[in-house]
Amino acid sequence: MWTIYFLILLSILLGLGAWLLFVWTVRKGQYEDMEGPKYRMLDDDDE
Repeated sequence: MWTIYFLILLSILLGLGAWLLFVWTVRKGQYEDMEGPKYRMLDDDDE
């Protein structure tokens, strides 16, 4: 029975960690420019 409690606790901790990582990336601005990278790869920078 203790293994079920351990797995429930482990899944809650992993879910909380994933959520905190997502919140951190949103605050750092990782999802600000979703259109830029697909056009940036088409630019020819050979000047």
